Amino acid sequence: MADPTRSSPLALTVLSLLHYKPLHPYGMQRLLKQWGKDQVVNVGQRAGLYRTIDRLTAAGLIRVRETERDQAYPERTVYELTAEGRRTARDWLDRMLAEPKQEFPEFPAALSLLLMISPAEARAALERRADHLARTRTEPDVPPAGDLPRVSLLESEYLRVVRDAEERWLRSVIDDIDAGRLTWEPAQ
Repeated sequence: MADPTRSSPLALTVLSLLHYKPLHPYGMQRLLKQWGKDQVVNVGQRAGLYRTIDRLTAAGLIRVRETERDQAYPERTVYELTAEGRRTARDWLDRMLAEPKQEFPEFPAALSLLLMISPAEARAALERRADHLARTRTEPDVPPAGDLPRVSLLESEYLRVVRDAEERWLRSVIDDIDAGRLTWEPAQ
């Protein structure tokens, strides 16, 4: 079993949602999407959210506040933040903001293996990625949520800047492949 006191983006997000107000898991998931947090926290699978809630409950960071019973909905367990959960959330947030962590996203891993394919194949794939990033520039970053203060949208601002920088970098690599400044022989 995973360490119940181990920080994760989803665990911190659950604690922050419960800092806002007591919620049941469906309400958490709904707010995550409404506030656009699903762009930075993986909540695609409800099972992951439930595992995180179980882990935080076992660690004493959250607790059951009540169980709602309504004819229109199945029984819903409402969770609330404990005092220890509030302290832990602040500690995790401070650490995640201040200390860069070695993360292992797919794209750099794929870049490290480019020798498997030809420069032409790499160029085509990188072009598709750059085009995809360019298309996302025209999409809204978060669902409309009224007049929110900038601090509420910093993650979207960060993601936009990173996306734009990645697209510029991709275009420069594609130019280098086209000009013959970057070439290799694919591994057989």
